[in-house]
Amino acid sequence: MNNHHLSFEFFPPKTEEGKIKLANAHSKLSRLDPEFFSVTYGAGGSTKTFTKDTVLSIQAAGSNAVPHISVCADDKPSLLALLKDYEASGITKIVALRGDLPSGMGGTKQLVYANELVALIKEHFGGSFEILVAAYPEIHPEAESYKKDIYWLKKKFEAGASRGITQYFYNSNSYFYFIEECKKFGIETPIIPGIMPITNYRNLVRFSDNCGADIPRWIKKRLHQYEDDVESIKDFGLDVVTHLCEDLLANGAPGLHFYTMNQADVNLSLCKRLGFS
Repeated sequence: MNNHHLSFEFFPPKTEEGKIKLANAHSKLSRLDPEFFSVTYGAGGSTKTFTKDTVLSIQAAGSNAVPHISVCADDKPSLLALLKDYEASGITKIVALRGDLPSGMGGTKQLVYANELVALIKEHFGGSFEILVAAYPEIHPEAESYKKDIYWLKKKFEAGASRGITQYFYNSNSYFYFIEECKKFGIETPIIPGIMPITNYRNLVRFSDNCGADIPRWIKKRLHQYEDDVESIKDFGLDVVTHLCEDLLANGAPGLHFYTMNQADVNLSLCKRLGFS
């Protein structure tokens, strides 16, 4: 058994078909006994009702569910009311974000800083929730500078967050360099790498363009060469991401957080290769 942290991220489905797909994905991935399943909040909180429903259904199915909370999406009273509901439902962890897109995909409307949200949760709920926050090894697309980005990450930890989860990346050096730079700022808090499996070339390029995640040129060239050959993309993607994860874990990363896109099989294949079974 692999002793590293393992968690998975879902987005909330809006259709009955989507709910069934997510329930199946959760059922398969829960066999790996991950620490938690997180659920994204959607652009500008647009899926917040779906998020709450999804969180409660995962919790009811016997897993630890972790809702994303976005500071951009709600006024303070409705945010606190939502957190009260989560507390009453036995939720013990929160992913606190500025918003407005999921943590794996960056964000565009940065109205306030996430450390204010972390401080708000701590002020009203004390130790009821463990708070996780987003980190950006390749720099947040709207950051003033690399150092300023790490400065704001430190502020989130100082406000009471206990762990970070990174946006996805495909170059392990960017993660390790980021961790070293964080240490220079006095950050010793665990920062878990976010992992995006490769299953669809066009979607990956679109996501990456939106959030500033770098796809190395050699990966892009290979994926482009396969065009719509789904099996070749899948096999190549499995090899690339397995190697990335092995490198991360072998060199001190505390674990892995998979952006599942509500798909089970590719994530199961990766986890099996990595010994999470």
